[in-house]
Amino acid sequence: MGSDETSEQHETGPRAASHKMQSLDLISQLRCPSCANRLQQNVDRIECSVCKVSYPIIDGIPRFISDQHLASFGRQWNKYEVAHDDEDRATFQAKTGISLAELSGLRVLDAGCGGGRYSKVCGEAGAAVIGADHSDAVSKARQLCSRLPSVAFVQADLKRLPLERESFDFVFSIGVMHHDADTRAVFDAVAKLVKPGGRYSVWLYRCNQWWQEWMNNALRRRSTKMPPEKLERWCEWGAWYGGLPIISKTLNKVVNFSAHPNRENRVCDTFDWYAPQYQYHHTVAELSDWFTEVGFDQLRVLPPEKTGRFYRWVYERNLLIGSGVNVTGVKRAT
Repeated sequence: MGSDETSEQHETGPRAASHKMQSLDLISQLRCPSCANRLQQNVDRIECSVCKVSYPIIDGIPRFISDQHLASFGRQWNKYEVAHDDEDRATFQAKTGISLAELSGLRVLDAGCGGGRYSKVCGEAGAAVIGADHSDAVSKARQLCSRLPSVAFVQADLKRLPLERESFDFVFSIGVMHHDADTRAVFDAVAKLVKPGGRYSVWLYRCNQWWQEWMNNALRRRSTKMPPEKLERWCEWGAWYGGLPIISKTLNKVVNFSAHPNRENRVCDTFDWYAPQYQYHHTVAELSDWFTEVGFDQLRVLPPEKTGRFYRWVYERNLLIGSGVNVTGVKRAT
């Protein structure tokens, strides 16, 4: 995800020697984030002949930015093993409104790919995929998708992606944009990459009741200042509570912690909630307006993945901490 400023990243250390990119013809698709000129590869760097700037290729990934305020994401995705194929396929379809059968042959952008599990889903379904993330999680993503030649990654600010405008058939972002200092700025920047007639799907954190927002803000004021090692120890406790049948369905409506069936996912998800510097919550009306204002129609508000009468009752009253607002739309032809 993006930050307030973008700076050139210089190569350091032995990893810089690894400059062989994955099989997808990525270099021909890259554009200078400053002037939109085509970029060229010069051994272990990507260069712009107009701006006279260059960026390193490290572990086969062009790096246009450093971690900055999103280092916690690199830590969590590189440390924890949270990919589960069946679950990831189901979640992807629920949160994008796109079936796997529709992906074959499409050019797809995973905007804020994290550890790459949804890029993997798209690549396995026959799409040509570029995954972009601000953090070093792209290294984990590349490992996860190493057997998929149609999937490649860049480390870049989502507000300044090194990609051609209106060049993707389908763009999606799941749970990422709200971690920038300006969610709307990221939404608008990524929307420009969708082709006319292409689809755009976005999932953001939902705005909860005032008392839940107050409690969450109070806790995060402390958690975001903790050293990662200390915060992880607290998240271990959250994961323990999340494994208790009754508490996992009641107490986490007051204090957020993950109730995922897998313990490692619970630790990672809880860390994901309390570690990032920025975390903004939004409404369905707000997100829908954004789509309309940047030229999208045929909007659909996607329902939550989970079902059940009580779950829907809690969800519809904005009582479910960590739930989302989820909209998909089609870009109007110009």
